[in-house]
Amino acid sequence: QVQVAESGGGSVQAGGSLRLSCVVSGSTSYYDRFCVAWFRQAQGKEREGVAAIDSDGISTYADSVKGRFTISKDIAKNTLYLEMNNLKPEDTAMYYCAADLWVGHPLADWEYNYWGQGTQVTVSS
Repeated sequence: QVQVAESGGGSVQAGGSLRLSCVVSGSTSYYDRFCVAWFRQAQGKEREGVAAIDSDGISTYADSVKGRFTISKDIAKNTLYLEMNNLKPEDTAMYYCAADLWVGHPLADWEYNYWGQGTQVTVSS
């Protein structure tokens, strides 16, 4: 069984920054081979892919966050990060971490089987 746990959410004013963390654990997690990603879902809106990184360190970003967010991972710590800069009110959402061994579409939620419980990010204007 794979466990996924996010942290680092909070409230910030527009233009501020937050760093989210995601720990992927389990006796058979194979984290170094996983594709891992961040998704978000705002109130009344559908869940959308934010950023993803594959086993080779290649990243993919949604157009809405390019240039502002950076995804990275620390394989030794089985931890995924999302550095969010210049936050906007439109970024307000519940942010979820997801992982799986194989994905064909990094920002598609249906590609992932392992999910965290989410961490709330609120950006005020």
